[in-house]
Amino acid sequence: MRFDRSMARSGGRRTTWAWLLALGCALAPLASLAAKPLALQGIMKDMGRNMQVIVDGLSREDYAMVEKAALAIADHPQPPAGEKMRIMGFVGSNARRFKAFDGETYDNATALAKTSKSGNGEDAIASFQKLQSSCLACHQAFRKPFIDHFYGKAEVR
Repeated sequence: MRFDRSMARSGGRRTTWAWLLALGCALAPLASLAAKPLALQGIMKDMGRNMQVIVDGLSREDYAMVEKAALAIADHPQPPAGEKMRIMGFVGSNARRFKAFDGETYDNATALAKTSKSGNGEDAIASFQKLQSSCLACHQAFRKPFIDHFYGKAEVR
């Protein structure tokens, strides 16, 4: 059924209420999405665990472990397409900056994997510091507003 002005005139209030009810039913699933954790949350938790593995590997000079965890960060999964659209809609005009942080993370994690493969501890630690800095910069720019928007509160999960 297509809504046009003649229906509004002929159906009056009944038609208007029917359309409002239909619109409410259509938007109800969107309201429930706000409370449901995003796939990105799980991706970020996995990346955090890999950062901890890197610290452990660096402290034990297990550069193979560091390389593997760094590559897991560089090649982290992407959120599903619909969720990605919601995220990009939220970041809006800051989308380029948001994507740049992801690119920096990829570059720094890849560099860490490469330096750890060489077995040079000082170079690996310097590369890890750059990776940590790129993560921190993104979190400082986006974490709180992101959590406020998608979860309605400013606590870190």
